[in-house]
Amino acid sequence: MRLMMKITIPVAKGNAAAKEGTLGPAIQSLIDSINPEAAYFALEDGKRMGILIFEETDQARMPVINEPVFMALEAAIEIQPVMTAEDMHRGLGIIQ
Repeated sequence: MRLMMKITIPVAKGNAAAKEGTLGPAIQSLIDSINPEAAYFALEDGKRMGILIFEETDQARMPVINEPVFMALEAAIEIQPVMTAEDMHRGLGIIQ
């Protein structure tokens, strides 16, 4: 299933991680863990934020994916299923 993960990092923790040199490795570890098809990073409400789109078939991997990000960055994490336009067309029975 294709999932969208949104991570939001508190400013103080993100600043501390950047100063300590752990911010980049923590994000790279997440990327290595989920191998996203797309990853975007921006600011949201003055906080560091990332959106990663990835495939996962085993829901038991969610703690393996989430816990390191919680612990390293105190990130808020949201995950939800998403679909491409092609997926939506198939679901609605629209032939393309």
